[in-house]
Amino acid sequence: MPQKIKSKAKETAKRQRKLQVDYASDETKISHSAQTGARKYPVPPFPKQHISKPGKEALLTPEPMYDAPYYKGSQKLEEKVAIITGGDSGIGRSVAVLFAREGADIAIIYLEETSDAKLTKRLIEKEGRKCLLIKGDVRNLKFCNNAVSKTIKAFGKIDILINNAAFQLHVSDFRKLSPENFDETVKTNLYGYYHMTSATLPCLKSGAAIINTGSVTGLRGSKNLVDYSMTKGGIHAFTRALAANLLPDGIRVNAVAPGPVWTSLNPADKEASDVAEFGADTPMKRPAQPEELAPVYVFLASEQCSSYITGEIIPVIGGY
Repeated sequence: MPQKIKSKAKETAKRQRKLQVDYASDETKISHSAQTGARKYPVPPFPKQHISKPGKEALLTPEPMYDAPYYKGSQKLEEKVAIITGGDSGIGRSVAVLFAREGADIAIIYLEETSDAKLTKRLIEKEGRKCLLIKGDVRNLKFCNNAVSKTIKAFGKIDILINNAAFQLHVSDFRKLSPENFDETVKTNLYGYYHMTSATLPCLKSGAAIINTGSVTGLRGSKNLVDYSMTKGGIHAFTRALAANLLPDGIRVNAVAPGPVWTSLNPADKEASDVAEFGADTPMKRPAQPEELAPVYVFLASEQCSSYITGEIIPVIGGY
């Protein structure tokens, strides 16, 4: 082989090795978590932990970030009244805080986590707004009707309904998904949304908003959450169908579909070792914090921001 050809071959091999090294360096960089927010968010691995259902947020380490200190209110929900299921902690708590910062009074529906609910109430009052705590089970239509009556008695009206309460339980083998587990998931995630919507609807006027919490599992499915994925897909369909049904009344209906979010829902479900790596498989290499979801709910609740948006599913899934 002529010397010139050999030299060219060596140059090519050297160039390819350099590209290989550069690429490996880039891969190392992108394996780190993406920090794209106003402040730095925790990344896996987290401490191994498992908490009892329904899950108290105060027991989580690190504590979920819900207060959004860099978010400045601008009266987007001035004098509105919102009722939020599952509003004691997680996404619901952060939504309640930001709604209050935007000028709304809040009714919080929660199952039994009274200490979490009382903290949320203090946070809302710190924002200068009123908060009503209502303890009960959204699977029960009679309770939902009573909760709406209490909210009307306290605040005189309801402008926004946030359907957010949920139940999930990971089951890796579908054959082991019991009828009791399936029933609990469906009754909480589907019946609960139906009951609260039915109870609230007579109070809603033109300009009102209903926002449902869906899930990335309703978009992509999850092999370990077959029943939960089914209900979340159902919530997405419910959102689109109900939006068309209520549009003549001037009521908008939308949904937010979160990816993994650092709340008590998963640590009260997954094994401790799995919790330690929660969110690590997303493109951002970390779970969202509740305060990263809450502004989307503000956007969808506000007539100034989303008057031409209804029947939409807004994914907030970290780059999937």
